[in-house]
Amino acid sequence: MIFIEALRSGWQAILANRLRSILTTLGIMIGVAAVIILVAFGQGASNSVTSSIQSLGSNLLTVTGENPNRGGEIVNPSIQDLTVEDAAALNDPVAAPDVAGAAPEKRAAVTCTIGDLSHSTQMIGTWPAYFEITNSPVATGAYFSNADELSARRIVVIGSTVAEELFPDSDPLGKRISCNGAPFTVVGVQGEKGASFTNPDDIVIAPITAVENSITGYGAVSSISVQATSPETTDLAEEQIIAILDDRHGTQEGTRDFEVFNQASLLETANTALGVFTALLGAVGAISLLVGGIGITNIMLVSVTERTREIGIRKAIGASRRFILLQFLLEATVLSLFGATAGVGIAILVAQVEVAGISPSVVPISVVGAYVISVAIGLFFGSYPAKRAASLRPIEALRHE
Repeated sequence: MIFIEALRSGWQAILANRLRSILTTLGIMIGVAAVIILVAFGQGASNSVTSSIQSLGSNLLTVTGENPNRGGEIVNPSIQDLTVEDAAALNDPVAAPDVAGAAPEKRAAVTCTIGDLSHSTQMIGTWPAYFEITNSPVATGAYFSNADELSARRIVVIGSTVAEELFPDSDPLGKRISCNGAPFTVVGVQGEKGASFTNPDDIVIAPITAVENSITGYGAVSSISVQATSPETTDLAEEQIIAILDDRHGTQEGTRDFEVFNQASLLETANTALGVFTALLGAVGAISLLVGGIGITNIMLVSVTERTREIGIRKAIGASRRFILLQFLLEATVLSLFGATAGVGIAILVAQVEVAGISPSVVPISVVGAYVISVAIGLFFGSYPAKRAASLRPIEALRHE
């Protein structure tokens, strides 16, 4: 009963000073909203980066040629370029049982035209396995086949950005475009992946033999994309890739002329960095909560001073020290909870707005944490004014004007 009576008395005090109570909750409201919004934007950024990395390929590893000249010192004078034969060797199920597939990539900057429309993009010459390895499904049309690659057919699968630029009002399938003067027929349009570090939709993909014949000439490939059999075998696949290429290139650790880029390691590193970033954003928002707590202390001290005579009367007619203490603690806690509720509402509304391409994602734990912290703030910052009110002597309080 003492709890209910103290809560009722505290609520009456809040209603008696509505404007002051509203202003007191503003600090908590802004602090809670800031914490939830900043954490939501941090989580949204994390989701965006994770999605972008995953869209580049499932269990993807990328092999690139390494510059042998490190810091002016040539560490491998007999450097070898990556070749189509290297990619074929990585598809050996005996030497690389944890490799699901490998495909060479020969890249070239091209300008593709049709009629009066022109667009500069990047052409990738590769094998049909590239589409599965890099998680690049075709939205309309079809892939090119191994037979197309062997016969060096001039056909292409274009990215959605290229399709929008060259075919804004028409279906690109079956149309012929000219890339650096060489004619290619569009047989498919790649499904949209969305923005990443570079735009993965701004590409033209063709059989590597056709690209070598018409665009780049023969020789080294730009890179080799490799898919591990599962996320758990990515590290094993990396070891097998290194062993195969070391054997083919006659290299070892310290003299390798290639690098293996592990997508899983990148994802883990990115998530760790973004986790720290999100925590820092939350800490910045928490400063606003601290300021709101100080505001509660200030207002409650003013309230104690204004109600000194009231406190004296309550004590004179039998109110215990415990009752006065509980009343002021509950009053501060209720103000904090009202501020937290308003802050959560504002944060959820703001989180519906996309900013700089980032869609905020409200983290449930941040909402729960906001309420828990608000109660803690009410109890902590309200404790000093409550103790001060409870310690007033009835005679002195009654004399107060």
